[in-house]
Amino acid sequence: MKKSWMKKVGVMLAGVIAVGSLTACGGGEKKADGDSASSDISIAVICSSAGQNDNGYNQSAVDGAKKAAEELGVEYKVVEPTNGVPQALESLAEDGYDVIFNLEYDFEALISGTGGAKPIAEMYPDTTFVCVNDNPNQDESGNVIHENVISALFDVHQASYVAGALSVLVNENAETLFGTDGYKFTAPDNGGRALGFIGGTNSNGITVFSYGFIEGMNHAAEELGVNYDYYAKYDAGFADSATGSTVAGTYYNQGANIIFSVAGSVGDGVAAKAKEDGKMMVHVDANKDAQQPGHILTSVLKNTEVPVFEITKAAVEGKIGEMERVQSYTLASGAASITDLAEISKCVQDSGKEKWEEIKTYIADLEKQIGDGSITVTNAQAGEEFDPSTCKNVTLK
Repeated sequence: MKKSWMKKVGVMLAGVIAVGSLTACGGGEKKADGDSASSDISIAVICSSAGQNDNGYNQSAVDGAKKAAEELGVEYKVVEPTNGVPQALESLAEDGYDVIFNLEYDFEALISGTGGAKPIAEMYPDTTFVCVNDNPNQDESGNVIHENVISALFDVHQASYVAGALSVLVNENAETLFGTDGYKFTAPDNGGRALGFIGGTNSNGITVFSYGFIEGMNHAAEELGVNYDYYAKYDAGFADSATGSTVAGTYYNQGANIIFSVAGSVGDGVAAKAKEDGKMMVHVDANKDAQQPGHILTSVLKNTEVPVFEITKAAVEGKIGEMERVQSYTLASGAASITDLAEISKCVQDSGKEKWEEIKTYIADLEKQIGDGSITVTNAQAGEEFDPSTCKNVTLK
């Protein structure tokens, strides 16, 4: 399916286009309905192992592709690779896709090449490759390696900071806020000053959440004059919810009352375990607060729809070459934040509403301080080093 062939199909079929899928890939090529704008640009979204129906990271990116098809007239393909990301990248580039978004944490073949082969980015200089949620396209000096590679990063370190502070404040006031009906929080002064983190892989795209979360924990704990333990696992994968349940159960038994999961569908297992054990968790990517009502404190939003649409729009307008090779999406962009807490607010008992309003005011002020630069947060995706010694009120286990 070379580009010329694709354009001919676009002329022949003014309506919805669906062509054969790539070998070892899922999802056909699609275009918006007839009266929408038309463009020669074609894009592809390579999903992570959690798949396109993960209700979060991948699905949001697919929504961005659909929006681009509807509003910009581009053709798009969604790929769930079965023979590895490198093959999917090469196949899509060979087939003439202009912009390829890779949501899987597999960039070595693209940037450095494997098995003696040239880097895929070098093999296809006319294709723009987008590395979502990581920045592998820089050398040790921080210089761009390939000009046809864009890294799309989210300021999730800031949103995670807010989630960390919120988690400490809720943990300290859980009984006041929620009572004991349906909840079995370990009391803070009885071993309950602990939080947990479950990450899919030990990469900058995951640790950026954890480091921000720790620093937010430390901020609140220091102000309260208390100390917290922090349990973390960074190799949980992204697909097995049973792993999430098992690890969460261990951390809950060790005194953690709230666990932050950044591991795709693994987080669904954490959420189920939180409900079973009467605890809470923080979810990620999309607003999943209603998945287990009352047991998901908030979700750290990483709205991949925004970069997929914005970068595609730049390609359609012929401006993609003018874009910075690292695109950072801030709290203000709507691509990174926590939820509005509307779902968990429904569970606050009457006697805890005054305290809850105090906490929400505190969090809003914290967000303002981050926004104006009064508070800075370590950004692992930007290559910043996390220094645990600066978080004296959090002990890493």
